[in-house]
Amino acid sequence: MTQIIPRLAAPARTEVLIRSGLHPVLARLYAARGICHTHEVETHFARLIAPDQLKGMSAATTLLADTLQTGGKMIVIADYDCDGATACALAVRGLRLFGAQVDYLVPNRFTYGYGLTPDIVALAAQREPKLLITVDNGIASVDGVAAATALGLDVLITDHHLPGATLPTARAIVNPNQPGCTFTSKNLAGVGVMFYVLLALRAELRKRGAFNSRPEPRLDSLLDLVALGTVADVVKLDANNRILVAQGLARIRSGRMQPGIAALFRVAGRDAKCASGFDLGFALGPRLNAAGRLADMTLGIECLLTDDVGRAWALVQQLDAINRERREIEAEMQQTAFAELSEVDPSGCATLTLFNPSWHQGVIGIVAGRLKERFFRPTITFAPADDGGELVKGSGRSIPGFHLRDALDLISKRHTGLLIQFGGHAMAAGLTLRTVDVPHFKQAFEAIGREWLGPNALTRVLETDGDLEEAYFTPQFVELLDNLVWGQGFPAPIFSTEFEIASQALVKERHLKLQLIRGRHRYQAIWFNRTEPLPARALIAYRLVRDTWNGVARLQLVVEHALG
Repeated sequence: MTQIIPRLAAPARTEVLIRSGLHPVLARLYAARGICHTHEVETHFARLIAPDQLKGMSAATTLLADTLQTGGKMIVIADYDCDGATACALAVRGLRLFGAQVDYLVPNRFTYGYGLTPDIVALAAQREPKLLITVDNGIASVDGVAAATALGLDVLITDHHLPGATLPTARAIVNPNQPGCTFTSKNLAGVGVMFYVLLALRAELRKRGAFNSRPEPRLDSLLDLVALGTVADVVKLDANNRILVAQGLARIRSGRMQPGIAALFRVAGRDAKCASGFDLGFALGPRLNAAGRLADMTLGIECLLTDDVGRAWALVQQLDAINRERREIEAEMQQTAFAELSEVDPSGCATLTLFNPSWHQGVIGIVAGRLKERFFRPTITFAPADDGGELVKGSGRSIPGFHLRDALDLISKRHTGLLIQFGGHAMAAGLTLRTVDVPHFKQAFEAIGREWLGPNALTRVLETDGDLEEAYFTPQFVELLDNLVWGQGFPAPIFSTEFEIASQALVKERHLKLQLIRGRHRYQAIWFNRTEPLPARALIAYRLVRDTWNGVARLQLVVEHALG
């Protein structure tokens, strides 16, 4: 069951924002998201929190600057998702701007698994580096750092994931979520953490006189990478992250971006001049992620590193083909999962756990997300982790009020030895089990779900911004909204209005195309992945989008839900 509930915007707060010069609808939208003053939505680069507030930053920049000055080789150890790929490209590009001798290594998820493992350290050591730099991983790599130290290698960890009980003994750790870090924005993505390290490194090199005879590198040239990784990793877009994303989008819209990102826009059929967070999260991000899910993220990182326009286009065509394959695999897995759950009464369970020996471990996270959206239950899906079938890897997605990593941590304490490995965030996490232990895990996971989640928590609540005056049903108003930064924790506007359903028909047997009537006006709408018809009248929750055809911009409503 889904409830449609309007967000509450305090009239006094809205009035203050209107008096500050904000558009009246924007003032209402911002007030409903907790904004009290216009400076809270300003996206000037100068409003970024200072890098020196991050714990470990001084040690990190000293280590980097010393390695630079001695000519030591650095290797970036990346992760195989979009955040990891953008963070890797950012680190390599940024350090090369400072004159570093730097290369990268990204683990193949099917061969080496996640993070700085001893096996990855051994592989990196063959290149004879002085320093290993992790991006978007490393905070849990206790054994990997120990292996590096034993080989005489320095390690700098840059990460944003939640730490475990024991921290690695690295030379330096920069992670806003490590114990004792007072950095006020805990929501930086991995790429955001690495960008901060580069900012602080430039300041350290400036103190050392490194730029007395040459210009300082322009690190804002890398903000398109920061924006892409931040949005694609679905971290909360607090004020600090909104600045990073807004600055990156501004560069993209002006045509100042890496050739690989320009090529990703082109292959996705999106206009970079009108780039939005939606484009980054739903068009570019999945194409990069597909490489890490089905193949090797080296392909995606090379796409972001190349300065050759022709090579960038060739690489994104490969990424696009892999993404199409990913969609086909996902559709088959999703169909299997829905069939398996067709007789399940969601009201009878607090969580969902599924395992299928034919599933692809690179896609289980997406399927978990689809199931979570449909059934509104914390969901974990498992696939075989090895050819022998002795281990399974799981990927989970959660709902508000159920911290997934904390739940796994509690399971590990209650059932010693059940979880071989786990990690993640409140809303997403991963784990490894023995195949024979999946039923045991399912019971343990359900037990915590029943403890933590009451009936109200298991009822989906779709918050909207209420009704919208007909005067704002225009492409120009949509453009105004699209030019702003919306995302996780700062949701894009969804409005709710009662419409008369004038006509409805299926498109491609999957999507419901609607003609809606409100007063004397008719509007075109579509409800993706919906096949059941609507009644004659319905309360519809919708997003406004611009539908451009032959150069003419028209308004379209994208339905999120309907009650009637």
